[in-house]
Amino acid sequence: MIAENEIYSFRILNASVEKVYQAFENPEILKNWWGPKEFTNTIHEFDLQPNGKWILTMHGPEKGNYENESIFTIVQPKKLVAWKRLSQPLFNMEVAFEKISDLKTKISFRMIFQTVKECNKVKNFVGPKNEENFDRLEKILESL
Repeated sequence: MIAENEIYSFRILNASVEKVYQAFENPEILKNWWGPKEFTNTIHEFDLQPNGKWILTMHGPEKGNYENESIFTIVQPKKLVAWKRLSQPLFNMEVAFEKISDLKTKISFRMIFQTVKECNKVKNFVGPKNEENFDRLEKILESL
């Protein structure tokens, strides 16, 4: 069930859970698909363990650099990674990796906001951007 203060997006990918998780856990791969279409990333720090930091700059296609800082709260390899954003907009993020079959994986993003009002500020924008993120991930998986 999805609460009113959450945004939930998912995609079934034609790749093993090991391959999908590798695309997330390796910052050299992650930087090439994280974020909306045409964005690029500079990952400054990526310490994938509880209390580890993830600091990156997302570069918009036309202009703008978007600083992101988070701290990992849960790391269960090939199952669930969660973090708390320390930069605006504030929310907790869960990325789940679910094995459907040997060559199919469900990846999901759950963004949990403090209030429904905060969630609604970005809901209409974030849903389509998450789909662009999944599109980019699918392309990267084809090359791994």
